Amino acid sequence: MAMRPFRYNTAMSEFLLVKTSSMGDVINALPVVSDIRRHFPEAQVDWVVEEGFADIPMLHPGVRTTLPVAIRRWRGRLAAAATWAQIKDFKATLRARQYEAVLDIQGLIKSAWITRLARGPRCGLDWKSAWEPPASLWYDRTFRVDPSLHAIERYRRLAAAALGYGADAPLDYGLRVPAEPLSWAPDAPYAVLLHATSRDEKRWDDAAWLELARFLHGRGLAAVLPWGSPRERAHAEFLAGRMPAARVAPAMRLREAAALIAQARLVVGVDTGLVHLAAALGTPVIALFCGSDPAQNGVRARTPAVNLGRAGQCPPVGEVLSAVEALAAA
Repeated sequence: MAMRPFRYNTAMSEFLLVKTSSMGDVINALPVVSDIRRHFPEAQVDWVVEEGFADIPMLHPGVRTTLPVAIRRWRGRLAAAATWAQIKDFKATLRARQYEAVLDIQGLIKSAWITRLARGPRCGLDWKSAWEPPASLWYDRTFRVDPSLHAIERYRRLAAAALGYGADAPLDYGLRVPAEPLSWAPDAPYAVLLHATSRDEKRWDDAAWLELARFLHGRGLAAVLPWGSPRERAHAEFLAGRMPAARVAPAMRLREAAALIAQARLVVGVDTGLVHLAAALGTPVIALFCGSDPAQNGVRARTPAVNLGRAGQCPPVGEVLSAVEALAAA
């Protein structure tokens, strides 16, 4: 049974969010911070997140600090004494502050373990809502949220139910656009093409990327291709060498990638974290789905955002070109 929310007697509440990964999911959880600060303007919000994504919550001015965790790295080094020393330090940092509420919006056993370590009433999804139902046994209070909803809606509704406010406010990621110098970026208007993904079933055909780049060039947009690994860099160089006026981005930190995307005229990308970052930053974006379901994981924004394709069926290039034309005419 879903429980009643807590009642808060002070405007200076301190809350802890637990949402460790992945990049896209961390980005999709940012509206929770905006919702909390809308209803508790003086609230302090901290966030437990995987170390590799720790820069993302700090793009939101409503986040006081992040508490980086390294579960992904620790899993492969459990025999090392240094790993257990780091786990001990993380626990001490986590327990150093008493929170008004601790919200696990991830619903996994690993996130429930983190939530259980924190000090304060622990809130999470109930048995029928959590991605890993046993996680619900670790919370003090549980709440039911329809698991078929889009991820953003699930996160927002859980927090609203736990903290006692409505979840119907306009979507607001709340991001500050980072002021990062990009001396290498094109002087002319450009589009960012997010071709890289670690999962082959999410890839879009190379021939389609080349046709899209030619189409954009004909409309005055250069192509910029980011990458995140040596393999992805090689693929970016392969594509850029066959595209007119294309440029391969250098290695970038997350803040630099955010600045690149924020200054772009358009982003077209497969289902990766950076395509969700484009939506969060308000850059017009077209997300290409080939191996996942946009109904639950598609990009959402108050600015132009288009989801094309679905699991097992990549969008044809003609459909993408039509979406580009529609965005240009909007």
